[in-house]
Amino acid sequence: MSGYGGIGEMTMSRFRSVVMALVSAVTLLSLLGDCTGAHAAYAAGTTQVKPSGNHWSEYERKYEGVFVLSASRGSRKVALTFDDVPDPRFTPQVLDVLKAKKVHATFFVVGTRSSKHPDLVKRIHREGHNLGNHSYSHPNFSKLNFAKVQEQIERAEHVIEGIVGFKPRLVRPPYGEILPKHLDWAKKRGYTVVNWDVDSSDWRQLSSDQVFRNVTRSVRPGSVVLMHAGGGQGQSLSGTVKALPQIIDWLRANHYEPVTLTDLLDIPERRKGQ
Repeated sequence: MSGYGGIGEMTMSRFRSVVMALVSAVTLLSLLGDCTGAHAAYAAGTTQVKPSGNHWSEYERKYEGVFVLSASRGSRKVALTFDDVPDPRFTPQVLDVLKAKKVHATFFVVGTRSSKHPDLVKRIHREGHNLGNHSYSHPNFSKLNFAKVQEQIERAEHVIEGIVGFKPRLVRPPYGEILPKHLDWAKKRGYTVVNWDVDSSDWRQLSSDQVFRNVTRSVRPGSVVLMHAGGGQGQSLSGTVKALPQIIDWLRANHYEPVTLTDLLDIPERRKGQ
């Protein structure tokens, strides 16, 4: 009996060792997969990663009116916002849907893309949508020195002003990443920095059903919805385009009114002076 018990203990010990090794291997592969996916996204030119968002609510309280995640919950208005534009593949399709549905939205434009496709920026403005500043070349602000962050916003602003004749008040930092010192500067310069409280996660190239669910299950009165009308090389936003009319219909059926950010927040689109 003692010999059998010894063999059993040895067998169990080996079994546990094998299981632990397998668990470690799976964990390592998962981590490597996440890293590889992130690097692949950058290599492909995709322009969105999951933001930390750890201190956003704190920032919203401290920088009231300067840093915004959503508007008053007493309003049934909801702002649809689209990042990483203009993109000749997807921006026109999104604009076509909005025009057909008679909805005005907000587009956060990237300076380098705007320089390449000024006619699309003009179309966004001409059709009654808000224009916002989404930096010049879409870097992570939290990883730049302060002077570079200012330069990113001001260069993009210069490009936008050259196309439509005004400086946007609205700013959305790439990846939603922002620091207090940036917000102090934004306050002095008359910017309103707007992130979001509803993330469609459409940049992950989700199906239209997934995009629809991500928006409708999280939206509340006063929500700011993050979507994309521009992507990186090889990145498809067809799910966004297909989901958009369904989202608009659902919002209206549930007594929400899709509006621009300046309507939602009751602020001007243009930044004063400077």
